[in-house]
Amino acid sequence: MDLRIFTEPQQGATYDTLLAVAKATEDLGFDAFFRSDHYLRMGTVDGLPGPTDAWITLAGLARETKRIRLGTLMTAGTFRLPGVLAIQVAQVDQMSGGRVELGLGAGWFEEEHKAYGIPFPKEKFARLEEQLEIVTGLWATDPGKTFDFHGTYYDLTDSPALPKPAQRKIPVLVGGHGPSRTPRLAAQYADEFNMPFASVEDSERQFGRVRAAAEEAGRSGDDLTYSNALVVCVGRDEAEVARRAAAIGREVDELKLNGLAGSPAEVVDKIGRYAEAGSSRIYLQVLDLDDLDHLELISAQVQSQLS
Repeated sequence: MDLRIFTEPQQGATYDTLLAVAKATEDLGFDAFFRSDHYLRMGTVDGLPGPTDAWITLAGLARETKRIRLGTLMTAGTFRLPGVLAIQVAQVDQMSGGRVELGLGAGWFEEEHKAYGIPFPKEKFARLEEQLEIVTGLWATDPGKTFDFHGTYYDLTDSPALPKPAQRKIPVLVGGHGPSRTPRLAAQYADEFNMPFASVEDSERQFGRVRAAAEEAGRSGDDLTYSNALVVCVGRDEAEVARRAAAIGREVDELKLNGLAGSPAEVVDKIGRYAEAGSSRIYLQVLDLDDLDHLELISAQVQSQLS
């Protein structure tokens, strides 16, 4: 089971804070550092000092880390034109020496679009499908050849399809709860399918849908990696769990029901249930980015039991 650290910087974080978490991620043996792609805080937090851009952040971290994978859960398709996004991600992949992964979603948080003047189209999912075809098509185009795409929402003519990423193929993540269109997109374009904030039972059901869609598309269901994203809150004792839950404005019982919370033994046991459902990778949503002792505990007493 791979454990990856997943952050939500829109809730309030500077680049230096994210750098500290990314370096701890690397030093403590976690597999990857991922971040959300949002420009507006959610809930009652103040979000100070304000948002950081996902791909600018990852470009900086690409030069200041050496081993961990870097990526997004999920880049919002509404924020960037697909041709520009392909350039950005390929460049960050080069800057990292080939450690980047792209999670790409349709975008959903209308308020942040209003706050920063970003168009919020109605037909987001259909746009996402074209975006996935364009981004992956640009990267797959042989050097010296050109890429063309004429769709409903995007039109590319004689694109040189440059630059190329350092990796032969940047892993693409697709995720979500949709019962039909989402599995189909994952089967067509994804290397990994991510089920965010879902129960063991719902995850197993959705993984099955994706496997079936992959088989229908002519792929083996085992071609994809299956993963979950879950909030994490671990403590050595009940008091420490309660303190960490309070720090992120959550209740312990709710976190145990909907995330990975409790003692290291409790969390290891629940991760095992997700593994039985087909998951081989967990993105640990860390909401208190100043609590690096939390990462140390997870590394020492959770990750050590899973590896």
